[in-house]
Amino acid sequence: MTKPASSFINGSWVEGTGDTTSRFNPSAPEEAVTTYHQAGSAELAQAIQAAADAAPAWDRLGILARGRILSAAAALIRERAEEIARVMTAEHGKTLAESRMEVDASADTFEYHAGSARNPVGTEYPSSHPEERILTVRRPLGIVGVITPWNFPLQIPAWKIAPALLHGNTVVWKSASNTPGVSVLLMDILAAAGVPAGVANLLLGPGPLGSELVSHPSVAGVTFTGSVPVGHHIRGIVCGRGAKLQMELGGHNATLVLPDADVELAASSAVNAAMGSTGQKCTATRRIILVGDGHEAFLARVKEKVTALVLGPGTDPSVQIGPVVSASARDEINAAIETALTEGGEILAQAPAPATDGHYVRPTVLTGPASMTICREEVFGPVVTILRAATLDEAIALANNTDFGLTAAVFTSDERAARQCVTYLDAGLVKVNAPSTGSEIHAPFGGMKDSTFAGPREQNSAVAAAFFTHEKTAYLRLAPGKA
Repeated sequence: MTKPASSFINGSWVEGTGDTTSRFNPSAPEEAVTTYHQAGSAELAQAIQAAADAAPAWDRLGILARGRILSAAAALIRERAEEIARVMTAEHGKTLAESRMEVDASADTFEYHAGSARNPVGTEYPSSHPEERILTVRRPLGIVGVITPWNFPLQIPAWKIAPALLHGNTVVWKSASNTPGVSVLLMDILAAAGVPAGVANLLLGPGPLGSELVSHPSVAGVTFTGSVPVGHHIRGIVCGRGAKLQMELGGHNATLVLPDADVELAASSAVNAAMGSTGQKCTATRRIILVGDGHEAFLARVKEKVTALVLGPGTDPSVQIGPVVSASARDEINAAIETALTEGGEILAQAPAPATDGHYVRPTVLTGPASMTICREEVFGPVVTILRAATLDEAIALANNTDFGLTAAVFTSDERAARQCVTYLDAGLVKVNAPSTGSEIHAPFGGMKDSTFAGPREQNSAVAAAFFTHEKTAYLRLAPGKA
């Protein structure tokens, strides 16, 4: 068991006044990985006050100096990469290979936003007055409330915290209860990199603490990744009091396979997108839609690949699929599979059960009617359903027949068909001949419909600046008689 974790407030580790709780290893449920005292309302008030007190000096430090601190944080993440990855695998269950990739991507995120410190920060417009300049100036929002999920416990916080800090905001972060140890390591790194006391604060607490955070009148902006119901709750609170909001709320992503698709590329991409990270990705493929007749070779390759997957502890280098995050998640996913079977579904392929105990779900490929519940409601695990459509138009309509709209993928060598999918699929990210998962830090990321909020995207530096600052327009006119 690791040392007890704590919240981080005003530059100090603070024991919460709430209940003591432990996080157990999903590969070995009897093993406590991290133990901590939950933060409550008192700690939230302390964190908000610390963030408010630290804001003026952090703003005046300047964006270039803040960028250098983010660069230092990136270097420290790389130095401590193996330590972070092992804590992540122990808490979350993902394989060490996946954890290491996430750590590397998180360091990239800090480096990218550090580099954007040298981007242009405003625009000059012509004036009708010969001795006047009209400029736009970006200013920090103030205190930003950050609420993040457990499935990417380092990378998603990096997406949000790095640009928030770069643009002069202070942060109060309510992290996921399932991955407290990773959160503690990130805060330790930020402090070591030179982030001053009070600028970045961490609360290890229960879900309701998030509602208190987003309700606080001093919190000028909220950035959230999580479920649709919680997102809708947060939207009502934050928008009701006029603060800024950025959200990503999950997906039910479709992969379309056309008759001319490269069979090996399509099969490997679809299986990786559906089963990688044990299917615990918002961008994971949940439905594979086969367009037209045939596809026997594709189905055979999918079956081969899924039945060859090896389940087990993420620390075992031979393992490809780790456990899901908890016993309740395991039971929910298995119940969804059973419901699908009662609604006309059939199992096309299923990976062998692991040899060890833990919160494991066998990666499963279903076939059946599009009316099955699993074809509409997000199941956050290694399950994918194969559907059929006679034409591309029918496939697009079927793909769009969900309340979600995060990502989509299409496999084809027909450029006309690819363009049609890019245009008409209801998804914020559309991939052509590539998996539905994965994105580049410098490109905007976000969805449509219930997968998002009608506001700024994430990741890209210009998008980040638009959310984490407010823009002012200044008219600078020389005083009379002055050169």
